[in-house]
Amino acid sequence: MLAKLFGPKEIIDENTKNWIWDTFAWAIENFDINVLKNDARLILPSNDFYPGKVSSIDEMAQAMFINTKKYAGMQNWPIDITSSSPTSTTAIEDLRLGNVIRGENAEININLSNAPLMLGFNPNQVNQPQDLIAGISQALASILVISNKVLPPGGKEYLPQAIDLVACFMGFGVIFANTAYQFKGGCGSCNNASLNRQAALTEPETVYALALFCVLKKEPIKQVKGHLKSHLKKDFVNAYKSIEQSIGATTQPALLALAS
Repeated sequence: MLAKLFGPKEIIDENTKNWIWDTFAWAIENFDINVLKNDARLILPSNDFYPGKVSSIDEMAQAMFINTKKYAGMQNWPIDITSSSPTSTTAIEDLRLGNVIRGENAEININLSNAPLMLGFNPNQVNQPQDLIAGISQALASILVISNKVLPPGGKEYLPQAIDLVACFMGFGVIFANTAYQFKGGCGSCNNASLNRQAALTEPETVYALALFCVLKKEPIKQVKGHLKSHLKKDFVNAYKSIEQSIGATTQPALLALAS
């Protein structure tokens, strides 16, 4: 009782927490645990992860896309990005997945075509780089999840939420938390709502998924806090400490394999 009384405040309800844990375990089982263990990093909105100077909007978007694909472990996937209306007829259903689907050894082919699957982007999104990165990683997570033959916990109804969670599982949780909700107040030039991504997980749910990733990857709190919006920091610390306290009691083998 005392542990609960003085423990960290829970930022989401028990059912949501259980779904996030179960879905994270599902992602580990389906999307290459070795990539998560050995390659996945906490991706931060900084020049360390998105460096370099470019001479055009398209160059900047391409640079962000190439880095984001690599961080997602999908560098071998035949996917490209364009500011024009995508003309490729290649669909997600045309992708053929090998035994390894993420990382440098991934085997992904296209049925009857060499044309990559094309993603479109709004050039104005470059002015809101976190939103552009979040949109790209959300699209990549969507392709990964839809290509998978095993539905997430909750089935088809929970695919949008599972896609957001998989983006956090890939390491984009900080950027996803920062773009989960955009304030509508303030000056009109501060934010263009039409360029924001459509979030399926709420802010607290996204922060909790980020915290779970950080605990499993042993990312220290101080590494994360400075990159989060100010109003998210307290919730992140509470979620992190709560997960730290309960991770040893999980019955999910996939989560235990990482936590040990």
